[in-house]
Amino acid sequence: MKKILTILPIALFIISCGQNKTQSIDKVIEQGDLEALRAKRTEIIAEQQTVADQLKQLDQAIAKLDTEKKLPLVTTIMAKDTLFNHYLELQGNVETKKNLVLYPEMGGILTRVYVKEGQKVTKGQLLASIDDGGLSQQLSQLEVQAQLAKTTFDRQERLWEQKIGSEIQYLQAKTNYEAQQNAVNQIKRQLAKTTINAPFSGIVDDVITEQGSVVSPGQSAVIRIINLNDMYIESEVPERYISSITKGKDVEVYFPVLGKTITTKIRQVGNYINPNNRSFNVEIAVPSDGGTIKPNLTAKVKINDYTNEKAILIPQSIISENAEGDQYTYVTLDKNPENIAEAKRVIIKTGKTQGDFIEILDGITNGDAIISEGARSVKDGQQVKILN
Repeated sequence: MKKILTILPIALFIISCGQNKTQSIDKVIEQGDLEALRAKRTEIIAEQQTVADQLKQLDQAIAKLDTEKKLPLVTTIMAKDTLFNHYLELQGNVETKKNLVLYPEMGGILTRVYVKEGQKVTKGQLLASIDDGGLSQQLSQLEVQAQLAKTTFDRQERLWEQKIGSEIQYLQAKTNYEAQQNAVNQIKRQLAKTTINAPFSGIVDDVITEQGSVVSPGQSAVIRIINLNDMYIESEVPERYISSITKGKDVEVYFPVLGKTITTKIRQVGNYINPNNRSFNVEIAVPSDGGTIKPNLTAKVKINDYTNEKAILIPQSIISENAEGDQYTYVTLDKNPENIAEAKRVIIKTGKTQGDFIEILDGITNGDAIISEGARSVKDGQQVKILN
C-alpha cells in the first residue's frame, strides 16, 4: 500500500505535466514559428530524458524492495585472456621415398635369390642374379686377348722410346690394346646387369619372383625393399592457407588404426598449386618408432595455422544472431550483493573456431561476466539473478 501511495503522486505529476505540455505545444504550433518549434522540441527531449532517468531510479528501488519479483536465473562465465591455437584438420597418408620395387635390367632365368623376406640388407648388397647367357666366358676370352694386347703394346712402347721400329707399329699396338680394353669394359657392364643389388640399406619386404623363373627387363618385379627410417606424411592443403601453412609449423598426427598420436613438424611445403583441386602438398616428418608406422597408413593431421596468445574464447552455443545478421551475446552489469545484475546485449565480432569454442575479436574484453546458461531467455536491460 505504501508503494502505491508513493508512486501515485509521481504519476499524477507526470500526467499534469503532459497536459500542460500538450497545451503549450498547441500554442507553439499555432504561432507557426520554426525556431520556436525547434526550441520546444529540444526542451521536451531534455524533459523526456529526465523522466526516463527518474523511472529507472524508481524501477531499481522497486526491484530492491520487491522480494516477490521473479527474476530470470542465469549463470555467467568470466572472459579472460588465454592461449588459443587453431588447427587445420586434414587427411594424409604415410609415404617413404625409400620404398622401391626392383626390376632386372637383363632378361633370362633368375638363377639365384640370396635374400628372404624381412631380412636387413645394406646398400650395394647382392640380392639376386640372372643367368648371363655365356657372357662370363666371353669376358674371360676378352681379358686374355686384352692382356696379350697390353704386353705387345708395352714392348712396342719401350722400343719406340729407344727409337727402334716405326711409329706406325707403336700406334697399331696402342690402338689394339685400347680396343681390347674397351671390349672388356663393355662385357663387364653387361654382366653387371645380370645382378640385382640393393640401392640403399633397408629391409626386404617382399620376394616377388621365385628363383628359377624367367624374368624380363622392366617387366618382371623381383624384390621390394623398404627403409622405414625416412618416412613422411603427405597431405593436400587448400590454397587459401598458403600464407599460414609454412615449413616448421607444429603438427599433431593421429593414426586411427594404431590409436596413436605423435607431435612433429612440416618439413617441406610444395611450390605448385594443383589446378584440379586448388591445393598444394606438404610433407610432414614422421619420426622412427620401431616399425609400427608403415607406408600407406592413413593419418589424421592437425596443423597449427593460427596462434593468439591473448584470445577470449566463449562457447558457440551462447551466441545469437539478430535480423541484420549481427552476432551478439549478453554480459551482466552492476551486480549487487544479492547477485542481481542487469543483462546487457553486446554486438560481437568472432574469429576462428576450435571444437565448441569460438574466438571473440571485438565486443567483449578481459574480465567481462558473460551469461552462459539462460542466455537465450533474457532481454537487453532486464534484471537477472546470477546463480554462480
